[in-house]
Amino acid sequence: MAATNASTSSNYWDFIFTELADPRTNHWPLISSPVPGLTIIASYLYFVLNFGPKYMANRKPLQMQKTLVVYNFIQVLVSIYLFVEGLDGAWLRHYSWRCQPVDFNDNPVAMRVARGCYIYFLAKISELLDTVFFTLRKKDNQITFLHLYHHTVMPMISWGATKYYPGGHGTFIGVINSFVHIVMYTYYMMAAMGPQYQKYLWWKKYITNLQMVQFGMAFAHSAQLLWTDCGYPRWSVFFTLPNAIFFYMLFNDFYKKSYAPKKASSSAVTTTDGAAGSLTTTTAKAVENNNSPKVASKEL
Repeated sequence: MAATNASTSSNYWDFIFTELADPRTNHWPLISSPVPGLTIIASYLYFVLNFGPKYMANRKPLQMQKTLVVYNFIQVLVSIYLFVEGLDGAWLRHYSWRCQPVDFNDNPVAMRVARGCYIYFLAKISELLDTVFFTLRKKDNQITFLHLYHHTVMPMISWGATKYYPGGHGTFIGVINSFVHIVMYTYYMMAAMGPQYQKYLWWKKYITNLQMVQFGMAFAHSAQLLWTDCGYPRWSVFFTLPNAIFFYMLFNDFYKKSYAPKKASSSAVTTTDGAAGSLTTTTAKAVENNNSPKVASKEL
């Protein structure tokens, strides 16, 4: 009986993580099995919620100015790359804005998009450093539910997309999210460069506005699958639409609390703090994510 159960479990595992997967991407690092990615996320949560705060309890916060400038600059470059690749490799030249199936062939266009999905996944993994930097700098007030939710969920979503549907309709969200991250990480980079640049950072609240526009666009684009069938899995709307609404509500709540007239002074303090991204208290960095969701996020 035990042998039978083990064999059945193995068959289910192979079916879900091998047979259903896209053979073009399934052998890429961190993609074939969910275990490595889940281990990274579990380690991340343990560090930022348990080990990190305890380790830093009796220590002075690390400054990390140069590290943060370099880190955010790299994130800007990666976001620019993903945004340009998404537009040039798909949405401006080959994709339908109404409904686009995944091309599972090995042609150059399809593989270019698949590689873009994979790099996007790796970028989401790297953005976990947003929270690590907050912890080491003792900016615990930046580690909100929105921030942790965004940084935990985005790597899992992008992993699933890379493994099963690396391309098609769902990549639109990644393209607009990459644009938001260009703006967001530029803000964080400038904020980390020192107080002399604060006078140039008056546009912080507009990052949150941009985040909310992003979720509105994601909702409208994904909703087209409700009445249009092109071969892209329509069941995905049962996740993407509620998630877009949920994020919009969280970001909107953050915006009202941070930028309403009576909260103006407190929000200013939060802004100047962002080396790796104050706004990100969404991405929580309600901008999403300093890394997603610093200003309100990493987005999506």
